[in-house]
Amino acid sequence: MRVLVLGAGIIGVSTAWYLRKEGHEVTVVDRQADAALETSFANGAQISVSFCEPWASADAPLKVLKWLARDDSPLLFRPKFDPQQWRWGLSFLMQCSDSAFERNVRQLVALGRYSHESLKSLVAETGIEYQRLERGILHFFSTQRDLELGAAGAELMRRYGVDRQVLSREEVLNVEPSLAVFGPQIAGGTYTASDESGDARVFTQALVRRCQALGVKFLFDHDIEALLAAGGRVESARVIDRRSGQASVLKADAFVGALGSYTAPLLRPLGVALNIYPAKGYSATLRLKHPERASTVSLLDDSRKIAISRLGNHIRIAGTAELAGFDTRLDTPTARVRCEALVRRYEELFPGVADTSQPNYWTGLRPSTPTNIPYIGRTRLPNLWVNAGHGTLGWTHGAGSGRALAELISGRRPALDFGFLEGAGCAPVPARSHRVAA
Repeated sequence: MRVLVLGAGIIGVSTAWYLRKEGHEVTVVDRQADAALETSFANGAQISVSFCEPWASADAPLKVLKWLARDDSPLLFRPKFDPQQWRWGLSFLMQCSDSAFERNVRQLVALGRYSHESLKSLVAETGIEYQRLERGILHFFSTQRDLELGAAGAELMRRYGVDRQVLSREEVLNVEPSLAVFGPQIAGGTYTASDESGDARVFTQALVRRCQALGVKFLFDHDIEALLAAGGRVESARVIDRRSGQASVLKADAFVGALGSYTAPLLRPLGVALNIYPAKGYSATLRLKHPERASTVSLLDDSRKIAISRLGNHIRIAGTAELAGFDTRLDTPTARVRCEALVRRYEELFPGVADTSQPNYWTGLRPSTPTNIPYIGRTRLPNLWVNAGHGTLGWTHGAGSGRALAELISGRRPALDFGFLEGAGCAPVPARSHRVAA
């Protein structure tokens, strides 16, 4: 079958890889000059199966209200005259209950485990190197109250087989001794040794080369203008070559929307109403002046809701989310405040360790759903498939999402407890356990 994958981030390229391994003829289209140059470019670098809690929780509405006036808040809501934003916001509020939180965690853990195993197998098969560190993720807390909440979260995760340990201050420093300077301000933490970190962009671009060696075709520098449908099916995609300005129509038997936040507006004219809204995230990548004093375990700083990951002789600090539409500017007053806050916090934690004089700032749009659960599966059009809405977990869920969708397109049911799209609508069906032969 001829399959056209729209989008060359971690999700789209992973999908292309597994589709080709299933024997399909695959073409990938992206507007950038290479893969992983947007949302997958400079994320938090964490593969966090065990730290996948949804944003929507019982205490989230109060937190968001408290953060409204702070430009450097972890989650910043900028109200706009935008029906999609308000639709997303109302749906988010409906998920802010303990029962919904636990239901959503269950699916995120299931997808995360499946994806982590898929990634491990893929890396073993391809030998891709991407500054991988298999040293776990350490989540540290600055107050006793936050530590108690973190311990409660760890207990919830243990119900789903996630071995998240609760640590004292001393145990936190044993796991990551480089936090010693900040140690007196740490109340404790939680830790999972099974999680890891690495550079999503490096991995994705290397996977492109493996895909090309298997015959996958990549059309970079091509804008995707529209999907053209007739008779209840998608017939083609209209694209424009950015270099020549030439328009062309690409035909296929099946089409996959994997464009992150841009998937929803592309599919909306076809009557596919995905509740995905962009959350503008930020990161700073700094050169290490003293690598020997920098952390190697990937960190989560609870008080600022940021991730810190080691990438060779650089450190990546990433976090915060701004619900302000499709704005990717770094030169706005709010963007400057949020970027500078990342570097300032790193200097508080690790004074003098990194070169803060030339911070490499980045922003990208995380394709977020109200539940944090992505859309994976078939839409109401039988040959139009979706793999989008992964929010902050695109790197964590990339390999598994690509593998699962390739299996669905090939007529098989993936072996995990997850609510896939099933044709008639755009809401996932209830998850249930599935066992298939290997």
